[in-house]
Amino acid sequence: MTKTLLAIRHVGFEDLGGFEGPLAEAGFAIRYADMGVDAVADFDDPDLLVVLGGPIGVYEDDLYPWLKDEIAYIAARLKAQKPTLGICLGAQLMARALGARVYPGPAKEIGWKPLSLAQGDIGLLAPLGDHPVLHWHGDTFDLPDGAVLLASTDICRNQAFALGRHGLAFQFHPEASDQGFERWLIGHACEIAATPGVTVTGLRADTARLASAAIAKGQQVLRDWLAQL
Repeated sequence: MTKTLLAIRHVGFEDLGGFEGPLAEAGFAIRYADMGVDAVADFDDPDLLVVLGGPIGVYEDDLYPWLKDEIAYIAARLKAQKPTLGICLGAQLMARALGARVYPGPAKEIGWKPLSLAQGDIGLLAPLGDHPVLHWHGDTFDLPDGAVLLASTDICRNQAFALGRHGLAFQFHPEASDQGFERWLIGHACEIAATPGVTVTGLRADTARLASAAIAKGQQVLRDWLAQL
């Protein structure tokens, strides 16, 4: 039986990426909703909600008023314990929907680096423990009440959390692959240029070298999470 998936997208090139294949294989019919174009009032109630990344701040609802409706939608879903996955901005939106504070971090974290796993080689994120993943954020969040910390880095303590079995949030990008990554380099050109030590050529080279193995590990984490829903 086909299951429904709504992916909330905030910028065109940050889509489901390497997660799209495993989600389709798991029987999900995927539909995107583009914030700033689609209205939250028109969203359905899917079997799985995925909230994707983007370059704005959760706290910028004075500039982007629709953020209030999006947060309320996510909050209602989490309260009902319906399966919800957040990536980067999506993780921050989940944290805010759960009542946690979201704010600028101590520094931008852009590029490939490994995680420190809170549950080591026995936790959900174990497949990612021995390989760098892609980070691309400047904001961070406090760990929501009731959530379990899954991963950290030296710059960002709260890199991933689980909420029961129904909620999973990644501050990093386990869905990122080398296919389509050039769009990221174009779309984030201004941010790359403004961040010391980060370059287009460096990100391109690291992604070509690391993304293939990273996406396979990220897909395994996704499959393991879907299996326990």
